[in-house]
Amino acid sequence: MTYTADPGTRVGHVHLKVADLDRAVAFYRDVLGFEEQQRFGTSAAFLSAGGYHHHLGLNTWESRGGQPPARGTTGLYHVAFLYPDRAALGRAVAQVLREGVHLDGAADHGVSEAVYFSDPDGNGIELYRDRDPAEWPRDAEGDLAMVNAPLDVNALAFGG
Repeated sequence: MTYTADPGTRVGHVHLKVADLDRAVAFYRDVLGFEEQQRFGTSAAFLSAGGYHHHLGLNTWESRGGQPPARGTTGLYHVAFLYPDRAALGRAVAQVLREGVHLDGAADHGVSEAVYFSDPDGNGIELYRDRDPAEWPRDAEGDLAMVNAPLDVNALAFGG
């Protein structure tokens, strides 16, 4: 018998290794709007949206002063932050753009709309919103048929 994860399972939080804790906290606080919940001295900080204990842990336990992993190595591809609707995603993307963050990409996947960029430590970030499952593209057999279509970032972020 094959084990299947419970459908109520969710990704609760992510911990990222960073080189400079203050720089990382400033990015996630000032650019993405997360609130700092707690610090462990100069080695770790925990941030969240809405007062949750933490969605994001940042630490320098094994990485203080370190460099991003070289291309072609294994590791986390990106962390994805899910927004409740298109308007909330648009506000977040507008803030990222106002802060001068370079976008690495943006896509309409049919099931979702997403933008991609990196934090100061080279960690990949995705900001996205899901469409209602009733709107998800399906093939003739009814199987999910995700796409990778262009996304108009200016329309998303600034309404035009």
